[in-house]
Amino acid sequence: MKIGFIGCGNVGGKLSYSLLRNGFDLMVRDLDKTVAQPLLNEGADWAESPKQIAESCEVVITCLPSPKACKEVMEAPDGVLAGLSEGKVWMEMSTTDETEVRRIGKLVEDTGAYAADCPVSGGCHRAATGNISIFVGGERDAFEKIFPIVSAMGRNILHTGPLGSASVLKVLTNYLASANLVSLAEALTTASAAGMDLNTTYEAIRISSGNSFVHETESQVILNGSRNINFTMDLVVKDVSLFDQIAKKHEVPLELSPMLVKIFEDGMDRYGEREWSSNIIRRLEDATSIDVRAPGFPEEMTCDEEEVPGQEVVPKQ
Repeated sequence: MKIGFIGCGNVGGKLSYSLLRNGFDLMVRDLDKTVAQPLLNEGADWAESPKQIAESCEVVITCLPSPKACKEVMEAPDGVLAGLSEGKVWMEMSTTDETEVRRIGKLVEDTGAYAADCPVSGGCHRAATGNISIFVGGERDAFEKIFPIVSAMGRNILHTGPLGSASVLKVLTNYLASANLVSLAEALTTASAAGMDLNTTYEAIRISSGNSFVHETESQVILNGSRNINFTMDLVVKDVSLFDQIAKKHEVPLELSPMLVKIFEDGMDRYGEREWSSNIIRRLEDATSIDVRAPGFPEEMTCDEEEVPGQEVVPKQ
């Protein structure tokens, strides 16, 4: 099975390398060929256009920074839709708008191909080792067809229901992670202001009811000072805004979500849209003149879990 992968950035590059590492025949495409060069060096083929990928491959994966970028890749004259045909599969692995993925999915299905939204969760360090979680929305037939592919890229695979459902759950989980990140920034800054040792504070949170995946990862790069979690503020604003739009559509009167959007928009204005999201703590450091750092923490997260074939996670009935 030949797979086409469009978008070889922070996440896409790691996911596509997992496919190469697991023996898949891979063709890649990115606006910046130098980003894809490590994959080409490992044996991936290069595509001159998204259409060429769709014509050459049985499965086409897109992993792009925004719904707008996906629309351009899919619908341009030399885009993916122009090269799809019956029986092929489009996998959208970006974090995107459920309405948009369903709209494009209908266009994909009109060609006779399957559509599935397959966003990932768990951080770039887990994407690098094939241990990330993957949500899959789409027909069960499509899920079973692409399961060997997603199980080579991720550890926990969840079929979420119809097309678009995975995108809803992905922005929901990113919203929760963003809320946790802001609360941790406040907790760590307050602990420092109160004279607490930050290494001890980290462990107190880790062994308590306040612990979380975000604390065990992002708090470490915050305390290191690098703040390098391989995720940027503009992506947080995109994801939390998408979640906020879903809530508004269904008339859920949220209070925390709009506040998070404003906090990260302010972070972008202050430090730039491509600043690491973990550096949202700098707003508090600037306001208090406190440097929230501690020795002994890593500059960047890595995953030391053994790579194993992914397994389907089955919800309780």
